[in-house]
Amino acid sequence: MSLIHPQARFKPYEDAAGGWGSARSVMAILWREQVMASASLALVKQNKPKGFACVSCAWAKPGDPHALEFCENGAKATAWEITRHRTGPEFFASHTLAQLRTWNDHDLERQGRLTHPLHYDPVTDRYKVTSWEQAYREIGQQLRGLTPDQVVFYASGRASLEASFMYQLFARAYGTNNLPDSSNMCHESTSVGLQESIGVPVGTVTLTDFEHTDCIFFFGQNVGSNSPRMLHPLQEARKRHVPIITFNPLRERGLERFVNPQSPSEMLGPQSTVISTQYHQVKIGGDLAAVTGIIKALLAMEEAALKQGLPGVLDHAFIEAHTEGFAALCQAVQGYDWDLLERHSGIGRAAMEAAATVYARSNNVMIVYGMGMTQHRHGVDNVQMLVNLLLLRGNIGKPGAGICPVRGHSNVQGQRTVGITEDPSKVPADKLQALFGVQVPQQKGMATVDCCEALLAGQVKAFIGLGGNFLRAIPDTRRMEAAWQHLALNVQVATKLNRTHLLPGQQGWLLPCLGHIEIDRQEGRVQAYSTEDSTGVVRGWEGTTEPASEHLRSEVAIIAGLAEATLSADYRIPWDEWRHDYALVRTAISQVYPEIFHDMETRMWQQGGFHRPLPAGQRQWKTPSGRAQFVAPQQLEADEDVQVTPHAHNVLQLMTLRSNDQFNTTVYGYDDRFRGVKGTRSVLFMNRSDLVRLGFAPGDWVLLRTAVEPQVLREAGPLQIIAYDIPEGCAGAYYPECNPLVPLWHHAQRSKVPAAKSIPVTLHASQPLEGTQTQTIRVTDQVV
Repeated sequence: MSLIHPQARFKPYEDAAGGWGSARSVMAILWREQVMASASLALVKQNKPKGFACVSCAWAKPGDPHALEFCENGAKATAWEITRHRTGPEFFASHTLAQLRTWNDHDLERQGRLTHPLHYDPVTDRYKVTSWEQAYREIGQQLRGLTPDQVVFYASGRASLEASFMYQLFARAYGTNNLPDSSNMCHESTSVGLQESIGVPVGTVTLTDFEHTDCIFFFGQNVGSNSPRMLHPLQEARKRHVPIITFNPLRERGLERFVNPQSPSEMLGPQSTVISTQYHQVKIGGDLAAVTGIIKALLAMEEAALKQGLPGVLDHAFIEAHTEGFAALCQAVQGYDWDLLERHSGIGRAAMEAAATVYARSNNVMIVYGMGMTQHRHGVDNVQMLVNLLLLRGNIGKPGAGICPVRGHSNVQGQRTVGITEDPSKVPADKLQALFGVQVPQQKGMATVDCCEALLAGQVKAFIGLGGNFLRAIPDTRRMEAAWQHLALNVQVATKLNRTHLLPGQQGWLLPCLGHIEIDRQEGRVQAYSTEDSTGVVRGWEGTTEPASEHLRSEVAIIAGLAEATLSADYRIPWDEWRHDYALVRTAISQVYPEIFHDMETRMWQQGGFHRPLPAGQRQWKTPSGRAQFVAPQQLEADEDVQVTPHAHNVLQLMTLRSNDQFNTTVYGYDDRFRGVKGTRSVLFMNRSDLVRLGFAPGDWVLLRTAVEPQVLREAGPLQIIAYDIPEGCAGAYYPECNPLVPLWHHAQRSKVPAAKSIPVTLHASQPLEGTQTQTIRVTDQVV
């Protein structure tokens, strides 16, 4: 099936984020999924007390919610999950997996909710209905025949705290720490960098801090598409005249202007709120140099002030009392001249000095960032440079200030808190031993990249996926798909059909689960679940809609069933009791992690939930030295191992992007409203100068090829060129379609996050996909 709609076109989008464009987009998907009535009832309970947590992003939910506490993408996620469409037995009877592999991602998931447990039949190349009992029995039997380190337990980030805790306990009782998760592909650079710098692996900013800040810096994060509910506190900050300074290669509409869809006066009037007061379009990977330039400017201001007998701009009292490494940072920063910083950042000295000037005048500053910072070879360094900037003026551990990584999936941060990690040193092994008789394996398990390398080497024999679309999310897609088919066992817990399910291996099982919007009844009793958001707040939730099928089981029930069928009776783990009463799981969580989850059953229902302890927010530094660490930059290139020779002018640095009609690997449709694209995802955003000098024109079709490791062909496309406002030498195209271009070895040092934000590519003239010649995008001769 084609990736191009007959009405595909490109026309620059001139409206603000939010507003009527958002309202129309929400209404369109509610109509398309046939849930106008049911979704309307559900949405009023989304992110509300006694309601359900948004199944999309992990952005914070206020204790005192708005009348409608959802955003455009949150509404799309809800409609997508409670759709009336079904992918039942008759669908699989009519389609072989070979046929389905010709479909695109959107059309696979668009078929609707899975309804029955399924087992792959290699004779007919079809999934066939099975029973839960048979699935548990046969999967357990096969797992018992494998050695533990041949098995991978992957978690996507959507599972509740209860399911996540049980899942990691199942894996460790089985005998492995092979617990990769979606954090490995996005914010593991954050976990590593923040832990080393300030002693906690998560951010320090809370929603309340937005009310007290007097300056916000944004780096590499597209709030309008990826976390639109954040636009409300940003708008409120701008109404207080708080400056917002943005660094991003693309001008994203959500960081330019916003109209609040919940405000009648804004919807009916012509005005919009300007979000960014400075917008600096760094080149891809240029943030490291840009932050170094800001710090260099601050040091110059400090020196000039002291010479004039004026107060300095740095907080020396804080630096002396709470940090170490300041002198080394200053020496490293002063060693870079302005010409070098300009060349590596892609912006001018004046821009860096302007940002530094506002920072120096502000007392309570927070830095918000996303995967534009973490998905680089030196993604950990990027994160630590942001911390350096904050520490210079004591902007951690006081109201209105701090570091704010914007996490992706709904509970991706929470699942790490309760043990989803490949590192046994991060797990309270003594408590798991005492409470359940589980001996945590001492050997470090596989993270996502490790798992992929082991798959290529034939060392992984079984894969259990708790949600997600693993094969589309990972890099080096084509090489990984070829290796994947050699799995002896492939078990996928899911709500909808996706690409990973179409490569079942020798034994493939597809186990449909309840969504978190659906009412979860066990023995007639409605069960609650809990999550942790990006700001470290834990809340309790309940589903509100009836299940899509009577044959669905909850994630908790599925994990319990698999564990009981696999493990011996030697462990003191009450799987059956937990399956029937999730409060007992929460009791176990509070026993294993008492400093975080004490009195969990009560506190998760209080207004606004409860915050996990954040010592750095209290200026308590859980680092080896007991102080916050300045980390001096060792280089300015965020991705030096893919830098090509200077004379290779035909190479562009590509960053992968998500569209406005997408969440992670889930594609809701083929529109990217804010970037002016309608009806297609087969596009390449290029600077017009690059387009002309390379001999192309807007509307031309090209193939992209990775410009390193030429002995391995990595290719994506064909894609149609759009002239766009992006720095020279840079290009953008959609994720996950461009994941085949990312070499598996091209990942962040120390965190192993795939470096998908800087891929060297060359362009090769091509033709549209077969059957799409009459569906070519109509491209206006205008740069956005």
